[in-house]
Amino acid sequence: MLRNGLEPWHLLIVAIVVIALFASKRLPDTARAMGQSLRILKSETRAMREDGASGAATGPGPETEVS
Repeated sequence: MLRNGLEPWHLLIVAIVVIALFASKRLPDTARAMGQSLRILKSETRAMREDGASGAATGPGPETEVS
């Protein structure tokens, strides 16, 4: 009957059921934290692009000699 045993989609279904049963109270908090982290990442990358664009427009900085 089960020639190949558990296939990957079987394990995926089991993982979803386990998450739904045992982590259902933490899922909204996790999703909220994940969204906040993505917003922070997006704003930081936007700031880095703006800094890079303004730095490239002004040209290279003064050359300093390291001894």
